[in-house]
Amino acid sequence: MLALLCVASSVAVLPAQHLPTAKLSEAEIEEVREKGVFPDERIKSYTKFVEQRAMHVKSLTGRPKSAQRVLQLDSSLQDLTALMDELGSNLDQYSDRHSDLRKSLKALSEATPRWVNILRSLPGESGFDVARKEAIESSEELAAQANRLLKEQTEYFATHKEEKDQERNDPALDGKPKPR
Repeated sequence: MLALLCVASSVAVLPAQHLPTAKLSEAEIEEVREKGVFPDERIKSYTKFVEQRAMHVKSLTGRPKSAQRVLQLDSSLQDLTALMDELGSNLDQYSDRHSDLRKSLKALSEATPRWVNILRSLPGESGFDVARKEAIESSEELAAQANRLLKEQTEYFATHKEEKDQERNDPALDGKPKPR
């Protein structure tokens, strides 16, 4: 009983795991805000941001090995991972609303294999190997999610043609015209 109390009390004082958030520039933050009511466009923006981060990681691989390069790669990989995770969260949110994301999902499905290849071709080094593995895992999960959602949405909108190209399925608007 005493052992159980010790374990329970130690769990209560453990700090919450820190999940890094994506580092977006002011312009990127503004773009995301502006496109918040247009899910398909917002997903396209996030895809563009991830592509830029992936190309940055790729550009760092050709540099001579140094402590600074390792730090830059580690930071860039963590940022890339956080951004892919944020994109995945947006996909979850919009797919639950049955927002028509097929256009952006097609582009995302085409881009994710490129990102996975960039990350897999990056040679592991002790200074950023954990970040590299997490980025690979995140990119593979995002690729699977995008492909699954594209298939689901294609099937859904084939049977719900009246909802095609809608921005979101807001339950408060059921049976009412969308405000303009």
